[in-house]
Amino acid sequence: MIYVVIAYLWASLLLYILLGGADFGAGIVELFTSRRNRKKTRRTAYEAIGPIWEANHMWLIIAIVILFVGFPVIYATVSTYLHILLVLMLMGIIARGTALTFRNYDAVVDDMQRLYSRIFIYSSFVTPFFLGIIAASAVSARIDTAESSFAHAYIFSWLNLFSIGVGLFTVAICGYLAAVYLIGEVKDDREEMRRYVIKSKNFSAAAFCCGALVFLAAWLEGIPLFEWIFGSMYGIVAIIAATISFLVFYTRAQNINPGILRMIAAFQVLLILFAATYAHFPDIVLIKDGRHLSLLEHHGGIKAIENLGRALLLGSIFILPALFYLILSFQRKKGISH
Repeated sequence: MIYVVIAYLWASLLLYILLGGADFGAGIVELFTSRRNRKKTRRTAYEAIGPIWEANHMWLIIAIVILFVGFPVIYATVSTYLHILLVLMLMGIIARGTALTFRNYDAVVDDMQRLYSRIFIYSSFVTPFFLGIIAASAVSARIDTAESSFAHAYIFSWLNLFSIGVGLFTVAICGYLAAVYLIGEVKDDREEMRRYVIKSKNFSAAAFCCGALVFLAAWLEGIPLFEWIFGSMYGIVAIIAATISFLVFYTRAQNINPGILRMIAAFQVLLILFAATYAHFPDIVLIKDGRHLSLLEHHGGIKAIENLGRALLLGSIFILPALFYLILSFQRKKGISH
């Protein structure tokens, strides 16, 4: 049952990046849109994310619950030594959701709308930025559980070039996903479709540059990222497949069905996540003193894992069909309204 629980944990993180990441990316795309097109982009993005933006955070909640119930030692370590980042990320999620609601449903339209928009777009940027830093800090072997100094224990473990680079890479990936997803929302408008194709290419170029920064920072700071990704045949194959799919996207984006483009983007993110986590699986947190927190060793009691696995399997029967039906219903509604 432990592998069932781990599979759900990995799947929930992947789905949060694919769906929640695209959700954040809508604000990032708006941030990097000219004033002339910002209102149009805002309307298109809201029509796309409006029906399910709140449900996207379900995947993050599932991941947190799995860690809390199934892997209490890992949960306690991350929530203790990375608590500043976690609080900032949660504040970003709350601020973003609040601003989105007031911006679209406030009964009075006045200058506050501009404030809501600023909060929405900037929190859309900083939230995945902090999420990326958390992920990088967990595997950079900088967390020092023996440190007594507050700054060294709770700040310098994540305040470094590698973690910041991963944070920027996460932001670029979210913007890329959102731009690709939005192509399908404007498929009847060739000019708008072309604009989002250009944006998706720009964000993919930004992701490539941020990825280069991550590798450089890892090399400077002694993090074996290159060995993790290119040290096995699986990692090499994943990177080659991701590169080929990027080339296909770059050369054929305007002529490929938007649904296929979305699957290509999701496939690329899946490969990147696989390449980055495969080499040190099942270790999920690397400690400065050389210790590793492993999903296979540092889990809860057998009964807790068995009950958690059963709950996840049973919950899937009810939650997943309802979620897919929600998405399908709003897609049909948009088709009818058009």
